[in-house]
Amino acid sequence: MALLPPSSSSSSSSSSSSSSSSFKRWKFDVFLSFRGEETRKTFTDHLYTGLKQKGISVFRDDEKLKQGTFIAPELLKAIEEARFAVVILSRDYASSKWCLIELTKIVECMEMTGLVVLPVFYYVDPSDVRNHRGTFGEAFSKHEESFKDDNIGYVQMWKAALTKVADLAGWDLKDKHESIIIQKIIRRIFSELYDKLPYVSEDLVGMDSCVEEMLDSYIGEGLGGVRFVGICGMGGMGKTTLALEIYRRIACNFEAGSFIANIREETKNQGLVSLQKQLLSKILMESEINIWDVYMGINVIRNTLCNKNVLIILDDVDEDEQLEALAGKHDWFGLGSRIVVTSRDSHLLRRCGVNDIYTIKGLNKDDALQLFSWRAFKKPRPEENFMDLSKKFMRYAKGLPLALKVLGSSLFDKKINEWENVLQKLKAEPNENILDILQISYNGLTDMQQKLFLDIACFFKGESNDCIRDILKGFGYYPDYNIGVLMEKSLITVDDDRNLWMHDLLQKMGQEIVLRESPEEPGGRSRLWLYEDVHHVLNNNTGTEVVEGIALIIPVHKEEQLNAEVFSKMKNLRFLKIGKAFSDVQPPEDLIRCNVQLPHGLNYLSNELHVINWHGYPLNYIPTSFQPNKLVELRMVCSGIRQLWKGILILDELKLIDLSESQNLIETPDFSGAPNLKHLILRGCTRLSYIHASLGNLKQLIRLDLNGCKCLKRLPNKIGLDALEIFDLGGCSRLKNFPEIVGNMSRLLKLYLNDTSIKDLPISVEHLTSLVRLNLRDCKNLSILPIACCRLTSLKSLILSGCSKLDELPEILGNVEGLEELGLGGTAITRLPSSIGHLKNLRAVSFKGCEWLSPKSSNKVLSFPLMPRRSPNPMRMLVHSLSGLCSLTKLDLSYCNLQTIPDVLSNLSSLLKLSLIGNNFDYLPKSITQLSSLEELYLCGCTSLRSLPELPLNIKHIYAMECTSLETLSLRPEDDFWPDIRLTNCVKLIDNQGYGDLLLTMLWRYITQRNCNPKLWTYGFEMPGGEIPKWFSHQNVGPSLKLQVPSDLLCDKLIGIS
Repeated sequence: MALLPPSSSSSSSSSSSSSSSSFKRWKFDVFLSFRGEETRKTFTDHLYTGLKQKGISVFRDDEKLKQGTFIAPELLKAIEEARFAVVILSRDYASSKWCLIELTKIVECMEMTGLVVLPVFYYVDPSDVRNHRGTFGEAFSKHEESFKDDNIGYVQMWKAALTKVADLAGWDLKDKHESIIIQKIIRRIFSELYDKLPYVSEDLVGMDSCVEEMLDSYIGEGLGGVRFVGICGMGGMGKTTLALEIYRRIACNFEAGSFIANIREETKNQGLVSLQKQLLSKILMESEINIWDVYMGINVIRNTLCNKNVLIILDDVDEDEQLEALAGKHDWFGLGSRIVVTSRDSHLLRRCGVNDIYTIKGLNKDDALQLFSWRAFKKPRPEENFMDLSKKFMRYAKGLPLALKVLGSSLFDKKINEWENVLQKLKAEPNENILDILQISYNGLTDMQQKLFLDIACFFKGESNDCIRDILKGFGYYPDYNIGVLMEKSLITVDDDRNLWMHDLLQKMGQEIVLRESPEEPGGRSRLWLYEDVHHVLNNNTGTEVVEGIALIIPVHKEEQLNAEVFSKMKNLRFLKIGKAFSDVQPPEDLIRCNVQLPHGLNYLSNELHVINWHGYPLNYIPTSFQPNKLVELRMVCSGIRQLWKGILILDELKLIDLSESQNLIETPDFSGAPNLKHLILRGCTRLSYIHASLGNLKQLIRLDLNGCKCLKRLPNKIGLDALEIFDLGGCSRLKNFPEIVGNMSRLLKLYLNDTSIKDLPISVEHLTSLVRLNLRDCKNLSILPIACCRLTSLKSLILSGCSKLDELPEILGNVEGLEELGLGGTAITRLPSSIGHLKNLRAVSFKGCEWLSPKSSNKVLSFPLMPRRSPNPMRMLVHSLSGLCSLTKLDLSYCNLQTIPDVLSNLSSLLKLSLIGNNFDYLPKSITQLSSLEELYLCGCTSLRSLPELPLNIKHIYAMECTSLETLSLRPEDDFWPDIRLTNCVKLIDNQGYGDLLLTMLWRYITQRNCNPKLWTYGFEMPGGEIPKWFSHQNVGPSLKLQVPSDLLCDKLIGIS
């Protein structure tokens, strides 16, 4: 006997599948299940009418849907599309197989899609229903007799469904007034459907995408189980607003819900027990909840809600105890429950076991301007005469919703001059309401964490976390832990480049805290960073022992003259930075010139100094009274220092010395007392001639930079720098010998010996087993590349360009199988080793300036693998030898005096970039179109080139400037062929082909593709010419052009004007 329609199973499957993607869009609020003969015209009708009067959509079946063998599919689908099911269990309910089929489907949806089931015991004993006694037992006996052994499983299914519904909390009409029960049912449904939190559209500007992402990827039903989700971000970023909107949208999908706001403050004001009562009261719809202490509250929440499907929002949590008291574990709540917690502290959320954390970001410029406008003008766009000022306030807020709302509201109905006054005031004094919210996170830090935050706000924002780690460690801040704490509390961020950042308003908050330490006298503050304040303190000698840090950045074209006792009162100074502001128009010599003068010398520096960063330090000595035992960093770029110290100083904390461009430095000191030195940077010290032998024993040294030390003739004979990663001797033009490597230098990654006088390398270079880059460019005396270099199996880049005496490569070069870049331009090499084909990872090769590749050089003895020794075309031989290198993407054949380009060039099928600059060929072979991967083609200065054939479709850049003989250029017919073309000074091309058609064709193709792909923004097309084409409708003599754009074109869809 078939009871379910053929489509019912697929319908159920579809329901389950669709519900797994996101929360459903319901068609009905309520589905009524009842025995028509008993209640249709009485209780059910009154309930139906009451619900409809409240605006609640109700599905009440028609008898026509329950006729014949099958139950109508529409009825089962209606159950799937309802939020609530009210099951009216009357005396003869179980005698109807149609009611039991309905009930089975209702239970299925309750378990699978979260349908809320509300039973009504209509003058029947709930115990009889649950245990199948009385009329319910009699009905099931009849069904069993009717089905016998044929489909007895249906009866068991019906019994199970009835038991589950009878176990749910509902309403018993025995000895009750029907009208009162009906009102309670209506109130319950109405409160869950419509008693929602206020919806203010302007507060949700920019939030739609956040809400959708949260619902789809963090909260969605398809994620299963009970889920705890955190919303994290700095104060004022919109966490509460986002949580409110999530609650508003989906609360009706749960059996019950509760939004507990401002938990941080409410815990202080009312305590956790009050919050526990509030939570239970909202979920259970009971006004009186008896809880005497937190532990009792935990038990009540856990035992009461463990079978309920609930949505709970816990807003602004800042202590573990709050979560432990309100939502301690997943098993406190029924299947499908969602607990959303907002907090500034991501570590707290992880400690408490949330499944996922959504980090809320600031608003983009458009959304920020719109939110500001809603508050300032009560409309989505500022008035035109306020637009520029509105954008300035928007930029000040840096996407922070709190600041946009506070500032916008304060400016409502104000005049322009009042706006300007507020903006000027903000530069000197941040808004108190904004600061109070932001400072909450700061107040929750330990003393050490607060000091670290203030140092970052005043001195280290934008600095590399890795670079200042030793400084912060020297300050006693334990940065490995406390930087993490500040990040978890949303006070700072670390970007992809490992730089420390914080929101501008958080920085202003931190700086304001310091300014309030001594509002009137800057010398009484712990940190000084404003030029006016530092200038005042140093010039008036008002510094005190309170001052711990100074950052003096002197404006361009200003100079400071300081007296010898300028720092004598600052006994606790631990950070000193003196530098100059730079501009793009400054001449190079001005970057070196010192703009701080000490005409009477300098008598005192604090022994507490951990950091000295003084650009252009004018003296040739450091005060002899200074005891630098705590010094971590010494940076004196462009200083007058001649010698740092004499003898041996104990400098265990010293990690970095940077004296770059210090032209007076002659020799380095004895480093024996600085065993932990990690970075020694003496770049551009052009008079440096002596390096102390102790340098070779610095076991912690990571970077040694002596680039441009032109007077340096020798290094210590032996070096054993175990930790060294970067060794730069480039530009040490008098250096003839590279030292022997002793011990283990397996960490060295980059070795720069370019522009030195080195003739050879010691065999011990083979110990540099991790070396990735070896630069020997322009080593004019280097005639042999040692075989030891071919044992550097980690090597990826070998640059030999400009080694004019180097005439061959070792035969075993192919052993360096990881080599990716090989520079041979300007060498005397005329033969590639036979093992070149083993370099399967080779990506870039340069033969720039190798004129032996020209056919005119074929009288030289040339040899290439797999080719005859005396081929008439060296270029063809070269291409053949490279054609097996499947990874080769860049080939530079510039200035090789090439007369022709052979067809075999097309064999290099993986080429992305080909440079043929400055050669003498007059055409490119048509086979070049077979280079299907080619994206960039460089032909600049090929003065004999007469025509360009059809080029590969994939090409993006064609640079053919100064091709003075170029007459024709073939464009591919495809509309998606619109490369960036540069044809400056190709005058014959213009005379022959004109450029109007060329330009219009390419511009049209770009516009067409831009319509299909809005992400395409820029396009370049350069051609010579002596006049503006007549078809440019707006023309003018002078450096600028003004035109009136029709207002109907000023929209987001406008992509250009030509």
